[in-house]
Amino acid sequence: MPFFVLPLFSYFNRVKPYENKISIKSWAEEDRPREKLSGQGRRALTDAELIAILIGSGSRTESAVELSKRILHHYDNDLNKLAKASIAELSSFRGIGEAKAISIIAALEIGRRRGDTESKTVETILSSKDGYNIMRRHLVDLNHEEFWIILLGRSSKVLGKELISKGGLSTTVADPKIIFITALQHQASGIILVHNHPSGNLKPSQQDINLTKSLAAAGKMLEIQIHDHLIIGDTGFFSFGDEGLL
Repeated sequence: MPFFVLPLFSYFNRVKPYENKISIKSWAEEDRPREKLSGQGRRALTDAELIAILIGSGSRTESAVELSKRILHHYDNDLNKLAKASIAELSSFRGIGEAKAISIIAALEIGRRRGDTESKTVETILSSKDGYNIMRRHLVDLNHEEFWIILLGRSSKVLGKELISKGGLSTTVADPKIIFITALQHQASGIILVHNHPSGNLKPSQQDINLTKSLAAAGKMLEIQIHDHLIIGDTGFFSFGDEGLL
């Protein structure tokens, strides 16, 4: 047998991993994500199937649905965790380039904004939940801390909201001078302090407690009342006012 016959025979009989893969186009029409959505409605699709529609195609070794399942598995099948992923993180998955990563992030952000859209503009704050509803959309899904204030006029009418500072994973600087200068510029009679905990732990740190007491004392001297201090996480909030810490 010539020496080259065995290598050729071996080559043509070798099964490549992707040759046994069945593409989405080969699936039954009712099982294809786009056709399934069209025929059965959006609620009939799994999270993986919805993401598969966003990314459009997979790779030579797996379908878009299989790739989506792998991504979701990496994030414990938790869309909230996936929503925090960066472009670089998503692009690290084989079959996901920058454009597909951006599509996933944009879609999840639209969903978040839709869920946080207020049915009507809150004109007055009557409870800690009102403050949370105003600020939630700005602070969930962040991987860093931010410190905001809600500016209030008479009868707790909302005058606006202002970002005071951005920080790292576990802290941010809340400069009292900036806080009260901003309040005075807007002629606010009161403010609500707001910051987030990216870790999800809503328990205030000792630094949070000390800062709140310090700002409340300074506010009394300027006749600007600190109505509350809210700590916002992905699943809820903590109110200093509700807990009697003001």
